Amino acid sequence: MQVFRGFHHAALAPACALTIGNFDGVHRGHQAMLALLRSEAQHRGLSCTVLTFEPHPRDFFAQLAGKPELAPARIATLRDKLSELERCGVDQVVVLPFEQRLASLSPDQFIDQVLVQGLHAQYVLVGDDFRFGAKRAGDYDFLDAAGNRRGFDVARMMSYEVHGERVSSSVVRDALGAGQMSNVTGLLGRPYSISGHIVHGRKLGRDLGCRTLNLPFGHHNHKPATSGIFVVRTHGLAPQPLEGVASLGVRPTVEDAGRVVLEVHCFDWPAELGLEGGYGKIVKVDLLHKLRDEVRYDGLEALQAAIHQDIADARGFFEAQRRGTQAQSLSP
Repeated sequence: MQVFRGFHHAALAPACALTIGNFDGVHRGHQAMLALLRSEAQHRGLSCTVLTFEPHPRDFFAQLAGKPELAPARIATLRDKLSELERCGVDQVVVLPFEQRLASLSPDQFIDQVLVQGLHAQYVLVGDDFRFGAKRAGDYDFLDAAGNRRGFDVARMMSYEVHGERVSSSVVRDALGAGQMSNVTGLLGRPYSISGHIVHGRKLGRDLGCRTLNLPFGHHNHKPATSGIFVVRTHGLAPQPLEGVASLGVRPTVEDAGRVVLEVHCFDWPAELGLEGGYGKIVKVDLLHKLRDEVRYDGLEALQAAIHQDIADARGFFEAQRRGTQAQSLSP
């Protein structure tokens, strides 16, 4: 999959089948839309293309209004979004910086400058609630009429439902905020995960008897859709995923600087990596079950006791899983 910042690039496909959106989380509704887009692209001999935005448009308008608290919590970092789009078979992703010039385009200008001149779209697939252009003045009917005039096809995909509930990024955010990780898995069609490079931290985990891996969560001002202490599996350090426990948040006892970090403790550290072998590696961490919220403790001794209890609880979760799997295999 090719990724472009903007559409002024010689390697961009000369014509495409396109869908447009933020795709935060790439949930099952997104996946269904991308499967339809891929099928249409193959049928028409076009590049399967996603147009997305960074920052999220709601981030931009929240900053513009001087109310950053109105920005939506992020389900996924840009890295994870791009990774999932690639898994869905997308050929190219165009990431447009969402700034004042883009926000000010009228629906007609957006169609002309972005869809026609910029991306050479021949087929455009949108969701049933799609709006675009300044003040969200454009909708599906406007786009469809423009397509008839400008020579590109337009299609609309209706809502995707799981157990009678419409799947959307907002629903995923709500489930993450409530710590309902099994529901999140159902909405995403996979465990919720965060990936990134392992970076150097304060090495405090070594002093507390549980060394950790540190992964920053996206841009410094991104707030994650969930936080707390989780049972996790880490991919990318050993041939098999490593079981462990992790903290996602601002580490209020030791830092509380507002920078969100995922700190992962793997129960069984691969001996071949040594003490320093993990740094710089890209890992993916599945958040399987939430144990509790983040808490500020009165000192490192209380923090250490809580960490060791979290480790015991996480080990208990995996043991219960294994007993359940074993019982199922023995049942007639």
